[in-house]
Amino acid sequence: MRKVILDTETTGLDFRTGDRVVEIGCVELVGRGLTGQRFHAYLNPGRLVGDSERIHGLSDDFLADKPTFAEVADRFIDFVRGADLVIHNAAFDVGFLDNELGLLQKDSVATLCGEVIDTLRMAREMRPGKKNNLDALCNEFGVDNSGRQVHGALLDAELLAEVYLAMTRGQNSLDIPFATPAVALVAGQPRQRPPLRVLRASEDELADHARVLAEIGKESKGKCLWLALDSPPAA
Repeated sequence: MRKVILDTETTGLDFRTGDRVVEIGCVELVGRGLTGQRFHAYLNPGRLVGDSERIHGLSDDFLADKPTFAEVADRFIDFVRGADLVIHNAAFDVGFLDNELGLLQKDSVATLCGEVIDTLRMAREMRPGKKNNLDALCNEFGVDNSGRQVHGALLDAELLAEVYLAMTRGQNSLDIPFATPAVALVAGQPRQRPPLRVLRASEDELADHARVLAEIGKESKGKCLWLALDSPPAA
């Protein structure tokens, strides 16, 4: 049940052209709770940050005295080893991390960690046709991102943790609690079923349901099966 919510900042968009990681931020999630354990490092990339400074706000002067990835690699590996990773646009971050690890001849992310959960892919499935960057998801799920003036790996990991919890609310367990006690079986007697409890949807829940169906109908150009089933048959 241990997950690590992870984000990176880089000098550019493509490690294959020499771009490097300049910041790593990770927070630990166990079960459905943040533990307070984190990994955070600013890194000297060994090259100029160039235009990427306007994205993450990290200057060459600021990064000049920071450790290299090689100097923090073992601590990073120890923190993420064995955990599932939760990353927004996972292919980007994993590609950069695998490049950094590969330069040191260390194991890849896939070898070190368990499942990689891409919240961007999750969001696109939940919200087709909508903006699904981190700011948009914070707005959608009521996560306060007012302190996010520039991209920062640790802050973005903390925000993504809250977004991920909101996106997966109600999906953490398949156990169904019952208020009525189990009925004991007596040899030779038929089993008696306890009465079923019927829970009616509230007005707010019905309104949310209608809103979601309307959005699905709009995105599917009128091909929403639920709306078709709810409509009265043609005379």
